[in-house]
Amino acid sequence: MLAKEPTHGYGLRARLRQSLGPLGESMNPGQIYVTLARLEKAGLVVCERADGLPERPERKVYALTPAGQQRVAAWLAEVGWPKPDLAEFHLKLVAAAAARLADPVELVAAQRRELLRRLREAQHAALAEPEGSAAVLLLEGVVLRLRADLRWLEACERAWSKIDDKSEDA
Repeated sequence: MLAKEPTHGYGLRARLRQSLGPLGESMNPGQIYVTLARLEKAGLVVCERADGLPERPERKVYALTPAGQQRVAAWLAEVGWPKPDLAEFHLKLVAAAAARLADPVELVAAQRRELLRRLREAQHAALAEPEGSAAVLLLEGVVLRLRADLRWLEACERAWSKIDDKSEDA
């Protein structure tokens, strides 16, 4: 979320809540500050004091360092789906679009290619198992999960394509 612009912890929390909807409501506000401190220690963000409101004279504003920007770019390019965190992938799409770092529809396409590759592998493995093998049931579960994830990616692509169309019309 800092890839778009520097902000303070409360601003990050508001962006996350807006991006995640109801899932963001259960977010522990303290976790944001713990995470920011870890990112600062790792050299991925810097913290500066900024003038605030009269009742809050000073605020900490966080910004990505060049190393942090590189890490965000690497995160956006990661293609993995062994155990998907749907909220993280959704945030990846939101961050990519907000900071204009990547096309969300292209990120969805990359994930789809990875899922299709894994689906083919699982189907081939199931066919290679002897009939009645207990492993076939497990592989069937993997195939069903991958198909469900592919349907969700189709929904993501439709939604982000509409958002792209609206922004082009503006």
